This record gives sequence, structure tokens and C-alpha cells, in this order.
Amino acid sequence: MSTEPDKAMKPLSEEARALLAAKGLKPGAAMYVRIFKQESEFEVWMANGSGTYTFFKTYNVCNWSGDLGPKVKEGDRQAPEGYYVVTPAQMNPKSAYHLSFNIGYPNAFDKANDRTGTALMVHGGCRSAGCYAMTDDAVSEIFALAREAFIAGQREFPISAYPFKMTADNMAFRKTNKWYPFWANLKQGYDFFEKHQYPPVVGVQDKKYVFFDGNDSVPEAFRVSAASAQSGAPRLIQGW
Repeated sequence: MSTEPDKAMKPLSEEARALLAAKGLKPGAAMYVRIFKQESEFEVWMANGSGTYTFFKTYNVCNWSGDLGPKVKEGDRQAPEGYYVVTPAQMNPKSAYHLSFNIGYPNAFDKANDRTGTALMVHGGCRSAGCYAMTDDAVSEIFALAREAFIAGQREFPISAYPFKMTADNMAFRKTNKWYPFWANLKQGYDFFEKHQYPPVVGVQDKKYVFFDGNDSVPEAFRVSAASAQSGAPRLIQGW
């Protein structure tokens, strides 16, 4: 019988623990992820105990498929862009691609805009057909950070998937792109985090993303249950 430890339960490395300590962070701190397609960067930020988030580390996305722009339909081989939420149920310790987690596509925004697709993941293996593929070592560390955050009580962690770093210059360069109105909507959430250093609560209204400062500022209309929600009703972005 193999005595190899369960890959999904592999402890954080001493190097990761040392980096956490150097940044004043602790294993189990709530995490937040930003993905940038063009730069092939996967950023992990972690709650620092003061109400804001501290940058922890950038991992290289070794492969993502498609072009800049959102996923629109099943089979278009596009990696999603937008605001997603990952719960423990979306973590896959038995992935064929080492380890993986489903980012939650399609979310309420995608459904409101009639976008389709399934099984959009962050995973190991460095190969992608619509997913964000990482090295096995990178996805192992990210998986461990998420696992410890869930154990410590974080119920879900948000992911913001962007086409590129949404600076004014980068936006101006793409002003004629057909996805510019969509990207301008994404930029509202990007700017919120840049200003406040904590992720907004994200909802959907009139087929667009809307952003709230915190749970206390979310209108009651957005708190409908999945079972009672009518098509097109205001919704929060939630995990499974």
C-alpha cells in the first residue's frame, strides 16, 4: 500500500509559511484571487486582520485558451472573465489535472446574458481548453491556501478574472474593441479594489455587474434565494 500523502492535504511548504510570516499574514487567512489573462498572472491576496487585504504572491498561469474577451458559449474554448465565487464544494481533490477547482461559470451575470459553458476550472497540468492551467506545484500551493482558509471559517473566496490589468492606459488602447463596454463594467470592480484594498460584494442588475461596499449595503432585492429568483431579477454573485 502506498504511503504517499494525499496531494489535497499536502501541508504548505516552509517557503510559503515564511513568506506569509514576512508579510504579516497567517495560514488560514481569508483569500481573494485576481487573474490577468494578458499578463498570465494569478494573484493571491489575503486578509491581514485590519479589514483590508495584503498581496501574498503572483503565480504564473502557464496556459489559458482563447483570446482576450469573455466566454460566451459552450465549446468556444474561451477562458472566462468576470466575478466568480469558489466554495468548498467546488474544490476537486481528485482532478485528472493534479488538483483543481471550478470557478463557478456560468454565474448570475453569465446566465442573465445567455452565456453557456460547464466545468471551467483552475487546474494543474499546464494544458487548457477554456480553463486557467497552472503548474502542479502552483495549484498545490493555491489549493492548500484555500483549504486552510475554509478550515478557518472562510465560506467562499472571490475570484476576479480580468483580460488585462485595467489601467487607464490599457483601457484607452482598447477603446475600439467590441468588448470595451463589458471591460468598462469590469473596471468598476477593479478600481474598487485598487482604492479600498478589499474586494467588493458583487451583484448583477440589468445584465451588468454592480458593486457594493459590504454586505450591509446590499439592497434587499439582491438577497432572493436561487429557488425564488425570477429571470433578470437582481442577484448576488454566489458560489454553489
